[in-house]
Amino acid sequence: MANFELTGSIIALATPFLENGKVDYAAFDRMLDFYASNGTAGVVVCGTSGETPTLTEEEDAEMFAHTVKKVAGRMKVIAGTGSNCTAECIKYTGTAKAAGVDAVLVVGPYYNKPSQKGMYEHFAAVAEAVDVPIIMYNVPGRTGSKINAETTLALAEKYPNIVGIKEASGNIASIEALVAGRKPGFKIYSGDDATSMVSNLLGADGCISVAAGVIPADFSAMMKYSLEGNLEKALEIHYKYRNLFSLLFIESNPIPVKAALAEMGMIKEIYRLPLCPMAPENRAKLVAEMKKLGIVK
Repeated sequence: MANFELTGSIIALATPFLENGKVDYAAFDRMLDFYASNGTAGVVVCGTSGETPTLTEEEDAEMFAHTVKKVAGRMKVIAGTGSNCTAECIKYTGTAKAAGVDAVLVVGPYYNKPSQKGMYEHFAAVAEAVDVPIIMYNVPGRTGSKINAETTLALAEKYPNIVGIKEASGNIASIEALVAGRKPGFKIYSGDDATSMVSNLLGADGCISVAAGVIPADFSAMMKYSLEGNLEKALEIHYKYRNLFSLLFIESNPIPVKAALAEMGMIKEIYRLPLCPMAPENRAKLVAEMKKLGIVK
């Protein structure tokens, strides 16, 4: 498989809902247009930020197809197809490929805490079953287990369709290990907004971001400058939004980003249980920072 070409700002999409609990496609399309017109290179649909644990298999399939059609080549479309059941992951990945996505994002199996051998065999099985670009996703804070850099690099070496990793541990040493050992063309994306600029300076290829959903133009610029090595301009944007990066994780993602998007008039602030609205004191901090930055009035 040829090198997968995607660098820069990639947005982890929130899933907007209507009062009746269904997906709000009018709001979703508004978000996609907003992101496409503000320098975004790619979007992830039905990932962590999309409340995917509460989406049905039918909703996932519908959102994959809808996003591909609406984006119409303006950005890369990446579908979240991870599961802690390898057979289910293969099925979801096949559905995403049939919808025409550019790649899939496969999180390390969660809750059952596989060994590194189990991790390897899980991703190997998916790569062998579905010929689609696969981006691995290491987020030990959510899954309860990590994908070691050695495991990632071994998989990438053997399977041409394992094209990258979202490294969301927040551990710069993990980024360094991946950059130092990767084969040519293998993409490394930060999954942590606060360290994304530094990760790029160390050799990463961009960020699959939550904050970019709120500040798409400036986040895209920060990615561009850091990838080019323009430290002065990259630092200027980083420090401008440093507090926002933190506040967007003051409660579990995607609660704060959905609150922020609602404040911006992009979506209705509706969650599916067990997620619920932010504590008032946390929301006040987030809104105050957004006003300070001029994101909302």
